[in-house]
Amino acid sequence: MWSTYFQPETLEAALALAQAHPGARFIAGGTDVVVELSHGARPTTALIDLTRVAELRYLREEGGQIYLGALTTHNDVIASAACVAGALPLAQACIEVGAPQIRARGTVAGNLVTASPANDTITALTALDAALVLVGATAERVVPLSQFYAGVRRTAMAPGELLREIRVPALGPGQRGIFLKLGLRRAQAIAVVNVAAVLTFDGGRLAAEGAPVVREARIALGSVAPTIVRASAAEAALAGRPLTTQAIAEAAALAVTACDPIDDVRGSAAYRREAVAALVAQALGRLAASAEADGWPERPVLLETKDDRRPPTADRRPHSATDIAPGALAAAPAAGSGLPAAVEAVETTVNGVAVALSPGKTLLDALREDAGLTGTKEGCGEGECGACTVWLDGQAVMSCLVPAAQAHGRHVTTIEGLAATYQASAGQTPAGVEGLQPSAFSLQPSHLHPLQASFIAEGAVQCGYCIPGMLMAGARLLAEHPQPSTAQIQAALGGNLCRCTGYSKIIAAVQAAAAGGDG
Repeated sequence: MWSTYFQPETLEAALALAQAHPGARFIAGGTDVVVELSHGARPTTALIDLTRVAELRYLREEGGQIYLGALTTHNDVIASAACVAGALPLAQACIEVGAPQIRARGTVAGNLVTASPANDTITALTALDAALVLVGATAERVVPLSQFYAGVRRTAMAPGELLREIRVPALGPGQRGIFLKLGLRRAQAIAVVNVAAVLTFDGGRLAAEGAPVVREARIALGSVAPTIVRASAAEAALAGRPLTTQAIAEAAALAVTACDPIDDVRGSAAYRREAVAALVAQALGRLAASAEADGWPERPVLLETKDDRRPPTADRRPHSATDIAPGALAAAPAAGSGLPAAVEAVETTVNGVAVALSPGKTLLDALREDAGLTGTKEGCGEGECGACTVWLDGQAVMSCLVPAAQAHGRHVTTIEGLAATYQASAGQTPAGVEGLQPSAFSLQPSHLHPLQASFIAEGAVQCGYCIPGMLMAGARLLAEHPQPSTAQIQAALGGNLCRCTGYSKIIAAVQAAAAGGDG
């Protein structure tokens, strides 16, 4: 899919590479870019990996604004108390994106740049009145999100520009916001319709009916037009009025006038219009009742733990990032004059053993073809099924969406190394797995991860194809939440599909493993 892979460590170097290689594409989480390349969309022969540019990895609240760097992931937002409190619609949108393995890798900036009208975070950030900082080789500019989109998958970005930062006005004491989504399933679902609403109330004033009075309304609708649209008629109808049942019903009906939906496999245009009215009514009703945060998990499932090993440049802790003044970046030097060299070989550690992988492959293909580890399966190649789940520095990822070069200098754990990794973390001498190869693998319970033993005891296997991914996701859950609730188990396995529909025994196996030990 690509032949040249760059891995700069500074923003300046990344922008210089983009200028020297006009056809190259930036990549971070890869959850959109790798899928596009596999489908032949926006093809390129060169990728510029941003994951080691430390100055792009931050999330902070300052002066009533929330700042998200280009490498802020959906998980970062979900885990941020500042975002949950000050940008709840964004946090609610992020937890609806894909599955935990996708949210751990995918960035909010990448979701915006993909520019699909069904992308959840765009709707939330539109309602929140966000602005984007775009930077090129010689200048930087701030663009309101409302002016960023020109159509389906078309943005205002110039060639070589990078979305460096997202700026979100934090919700104040008199504001409430909510995001709701209608999908065809609970996880891994593209929106049929999504809605975000932010209301500013008139102080503590209540109308005679006891309803709060709306001073300003912002309602955004997704997946109903070529871009995210504002329900301006509904917004105008709410301004200055108490948020009564009648006002909510009128606003919901008016919101439909902003729609220009299409018929597709997810829903007809008529269905989408009905769904918009229903979701807007539900959103406004919850805001009226101060119930916008109902259902938010107290301990969200991330499938990444505190002991994650990360390269020194990938510090996830919030930090201040100095804005780059316009013109502060010098023009890029000519190709070959001081630019970072392309990655020629990937040196990584897989299941405790040093391995060399090809940089021109996905991590899935490299593990299977270069390392000979075929326990990790390819079910879809698009991050939809979870069969290829592995751990990258302790983070559960869909290896079909990870460029192998991103594993350079890092630690990968596959299903072949799950038991030995567990035993080593528990201070035991690994048994039953020697090096990379599974040939010495033993089915003795003492040689297994507790979840593997539980799968056997519970009979949680049918055809078996999905099981490596199920085990890797489930074991990561137990490391993060040793005593998970049923809802947490379902969330953790939401990105793993069983073609045999054998979920009941799989959930029972995770519960049994949790009951028997600390994972």
